[in-house]
Amino acid sequence: MDILQDLESRGLVHSVTDREGLQAHLSKNVVTLYCGFDPTADSLHIGHLLPITMLKRFQLAGHRPIALIGGGTGMIGDPSGRTSERSLNTAEVVQGYSESIKNQLGSLLQFDEHENSPLARNNHDWLSSKTYIEFLRDVGKHFTINYMLAKDSVSSRIEQGITYTEFSYMLLQSFDFYNLYVQDNCTLQIGGSDQWGNITAGMEYIRRSRENQEEEIQVFGLTVPLITKADGTKFGKTAGGAVWLDKEKTTPYEFYQFWINTDDRDVIKFIKYFTFLSEEETSSLEIEVVERPNERKAQKRLAEEITKWVHGEEALAQAIKISASLFSGDVKTLTASEIKQGFKDVPTYVAEQGDMSLIDLLVDAKISPSRRQAREDITNGAIYINGERNQDLNYVLEQADRIENQFTIIRRGRKNYFLIQYN
Repeated sequence: MDILQDLESRGLVHSVTDREGLQAHLSKNVVTLYCGFDPTADSLHIGHLLPITMLKRFQLAGHRPIALIGGGTGMIGDPSGRTSERSLNTAEVVQGYSESIKNQLGSLLQFDEHENSPLARNNHDWLSSKTYIEFLRDVGKHFTINYMLAKDSVSSRIEQGITYTEFSYMLLQSFDFYNLYVQDNCTLQIGGSDQWGNITAGMEYIRRSRENQEEEIQVFGLTVPLITKADGTKFGKTAGGAVWLDKEKTTPYEFYQFWINTDDRDVIKFIKYFTFLSEEETSSLEIEVVERPNERKAQKRLAEEITKWVHGEEALAQAIKISASLFSGDVKTLTASEIKQGFKDVPTYVAEQGDMSLIDLLVDAKISPSRRQAREDITNGAIYINGERNQDLNYVLEQADRIENQFTIIRRGRKNYFLIQYN
């Protein structure tokens, strides 16, 4: 199966400018393609994983991807898919974001490690050297206002209002495609379905600006679908916000849990989208979803593959260990580092060093609402210290109850965890 057929079988092709032409182009050439990533934050999130996996799939098929960091376009902000203008960041902030994103992409794609490994480019390199008058003469003259107004990214914003800054974004992205075409012989741009207008504008600009050159111009565009969830909620969002690829913003355990909690109706689609599992294994997991849904084998496989790719083997092993410990209640084997991940969002009480009676702790940490209720909870066997039930009304927590002298985990009932942290 060739790369285009593989993408279609996975449901990864939303639109393509010339399918037959692109298939022939891919079959006859080592094709250089690109996808852009604007630095709007200091980390990518899981919404970026689909285009990243697309670049990786092309690379594995023998083609050469370019990850374009938008150090220049990030100063402007893409209006595509938005109902309001982005807040503009300073040049220093955008530069810092650009470096962070380049490092993340390098970790996922392994830049310059072998013959057709992905390349990293930054459009600040060519956009910053262009004067405004030069840009208008060289790029702007090839676009009519009517042509730009017809693009969805612009037309959808006309009623709400769109600034000239955002209106110009299409020209900047078109100039990106042109520069990569000239410098790297890049002939294919990929992106989300909301990028269709920008991609086709870039193709048109290349054709118009090179029409007097003696060359056959072959450029193509391909978009991936918008990711939708079966329950109607937005992909990539949790109660805590976005799911980031930076482990400091979203811990590997939280990242792993996001994928573990995938709906049965979505899991096979996500396996096809985000993993590189074989068609045979994917089909086998699809049967498991139907016949043994309670075992959640497909979700575990999905979570393992993506967590290992994004965070590595060690972080995956930690995430699995934390998950198993929380499920079984046997938390005393966790390290302090693992506790920080697994109990990041549970109620936390900061206690002073020194011994403390269990009843006092339950009341002070608001685990039990009163001393009477605390005594009842202990007597009834509802209180667990580091996973072990404690029914001693006179119990005093000591040094031995502190994991690495930093934490004690209290559980009240079956699922109510509380974290005691020591100064």
